[in-house]
Amino acid sequence: MRRYALRDDQWEKIQNLLPGKKSDPGRTAKDNKLFVEAVLYRYRAGIPWRDLPGRFGSFKTVYNRFNNWNKKGIWEQVFKLLAEDKDNEYAMIDSTIVRAHQHSAGARKKKTNAKQSEEVAED
Repeated sequence: MRRYALRDDQWEKIQNLLPGKKSDPGRTAKDNKLFVEAVLYRYRAGIPWRDLPGRFGSFKTVYNRFNNWNKKGIWEQVFKLLAEDKDNEYAMIDSTIVRAHQHSAGARKKKTNAKQSEEVAED
């Protein structure tokens, strides 16, 4: 399995939410799974759209499709569905929820016995 690819169980959960199926009105999508993996790759790697590897197709096409899905609320639906699975695979913690003890910053360091002995000898 590639590093940024979807697992089969993940894909099975979301594939029916995505537009572009043969049963949907309008245009049939070429490959929804490849498109979703392109979006995941872009965000997980932290790269600009322009730097998407060629295996995902034209970056401009991927970006436009991502934008359209965003406007239609598709990504929000996918996120809500996947958020129901509380497996904690990706737990996010930041400083807004993790507080340091009030004495953790700026407290004076205790001197070791060797340093105290040196200071006494200097006096």
